[in-house]
Amino acid sequence: MSGLDLDNTLYLELESGRVVIKLLPDVAPKHVARVKELTREGFYDGIVFHRVIPGFMAQTGDPTGTGTGGSDKPDLKAEFSKLPFERGTIGAARTMNPNSANSQWFICFAPAPHLNRQYTIWGQVIRGMDFVDRIAPGEPPAEPDRIVSLKVAADVENAAG
Repeated sequence: MSGLDLDNTLYLELESGRVVIKLLPDVAPKHVARVKELTREGFYDGIVFHRVIPGFMAQTGDPTGTGTGGSDKPDLKAEFSKLPFERGTIGAARTMNPNSANSQWFICFAPAPHLNRQYTIWGQVIRGMDFVDRIAPGEPPAEPDRIVSLKVAADVENAAG
């Protein structure tokens, strides 16, 4: 893990294994700050992947598990960038309103160019995409996978050290 900025790295624990996510504060500073804030509050622990479309993406971050919920924090303004949606790219989910992202996000299984400059990109899976590939499909899945835990890497490593 050398060379990683642990304060801008997340450990996403799934039943199948650990996914390492590199945060992109230089691309979407407000979204990264929100995800880290919610992560440190334990907000994401136990939340299901409520919308998983094979070949497209897996979506999570709704405490109600329905796709209509969010945190009690205000919605975020879009931080669109020139980065493309590729395999492993993480984007902020939102309604039709571009400035409605809150706590929900998705991981792309494959390139999704139709999302480019339409959704805020705040992270990239750098290890463990094989575990993401195993997330149960469905809208919603019959037996959805859950986030076992989501932690900021610096908090985990500092606690271990």
